[in-house]
Amino acid sequence: MPPSVLYTKIDAPPPEIIRSEGNYLETNDGRRIFDASGGAAVACLGHNDARVKEAIIAQLDKTAYVYSPFFTVPAAEEIATFLTESTNGAMSRVFIVSSGTEAIEAALKLARQYFTELPQPQLQRTRFIARRQSYHGNTLGSLAAGGHKARRAIYEPILAQNTSHVSPCYPYRDMWRDESEEEYVARLAQELENEFQRVGPETVCAFVAETMAGTTLGCVLAVPGYFKAIKEVCDRHGALLVLDEVMSGMGRTGTLHAWEQEGIVPDLQTIAKGLGGGYAPVGALLINSRVVDVLGQGSGRFTHSQTYQGHPIACATACAVQKIIRDDNLLQNVREQGAYLGQLLKERLAGHKHVGDVRGRGLFWALEFVKDKTTKESFPVTSGIAQRVHLTGLQAEHCISVIPGVGVADGKNGDIIQIAPAYNITRAEIEQIVERLEGVIEKVFAAL
Repeated sequence: MPPSVLYTKIDAPPPEIIRSEGNYLETNDGRRIFDASGGAAVACLGHNDARVKEAIIAQLDKTAYVYSPFFTVPAAEEIATFLTESTNGAMSRVFIVSSGTEAIEAALKLARQYFTELPQPQLQRTRFIARRQSYHGNTLGSLAAGGHKARRAIYEPILAQNTSHVSPCYPYRDMWRDESEEEYVARLAQELENEFQRVGPETVCAFVAETMAGTTLGCVLAVPGYFKAIKEVCDRHGALLVLDEVMSGMGRTGTLHAWEQEGIVPDLQTIAKGLGGGYAPVGALLINSRVVDVLGQGSGRFTHSQTYQGHPIACATACAVQKIIRDDNLLQNVREQGAYLGQLLKERLAGHKHVGDVRGRGLFWALEFVKDKTTKESFPVTSGIAQRVHLTGLQAEHCISVIPGVGVADGKNGDIIQIAPAYNITRAEIEQIVERLEGVIEKVFAAL
């Protein structure tokens, strides 16, 4: 009998996981795979944490579901309060959804609504500016905002045409040899300014960017001063700054919010993966008090709703996960073990002739593979390097899972893998990750 599940690759069922515990996924054929990627940088506490399960059961015993436009529950109030307080009140309201994509959709809508509710409405603001080689979700609205060529390709004819894209902050490939960081930042800020002028500054709702780039670039840090310069451009033209921290937020880079390390505060912020750690589908939109105040003095409502917004189980799960991160001092562990992970990756793998760059922060690291280190020439996409590394890692002799990514160089070519383990990872486990990964990479490139 053929399978009923529509797999990502229809005729290739992925490994079947029958149990997970801590950092390990157990397959039905007996493999014990080290989950060094937390799925898609999600499982920030590892798998099967008893405290989270207890919180879920306790919430089920109280309330499993209410429709948030009609009712609220204590768990929703608690996680929202936790999140606003974590920003010292700069982000004063929270809209809780079920995924990062949904959070981006809500952000785009709220950015538009903000300008319709100003004392002097700016109804002409209908455009967004984002970055190439970015990813903000897979619904039509969020996909249109992103700049991932491969994921957009077949849907281009039905995507909204109100988003344009500028260069990402990608110093490994885009910073000129004789250019200082300050000059590079100034050049990117001027490019954004030029795009505002090209489309009409008065038409732009917001600039949308990942605070630390995810799989479409591979854990690329912003050059110091980049986001300050970008926010100055947005502020000059009255546009909002939307920061997508679905992958990089909630502790992944060593602080609860990645923007804390950039010296700015966004107008809208999206989070998801590390919020609930994979124990329930949950994401959120954090809203700056400046935006909330405009709505409060206008219609007094957000013209958007979803069936499962503020779901009690999801909220209780997020509360439990965030309490564990706080009580177990896991942000400190992310910083310490993340520094060690980066050190080992550079020591053991940066010298490999096909590893062009090792980059990251906290427990969010990537390797970019190249055909030639001197020219930074990428392997052609047909070589499938990143996917080979991923699939080789799942083999019994290695048993490690990492995230593959492609298109980082030009939207089509350019391979990376990401490592994003649980926040409670130990020093010995970091060493195990790097050792296994080294074996995988040697095998893949030896086969070429």
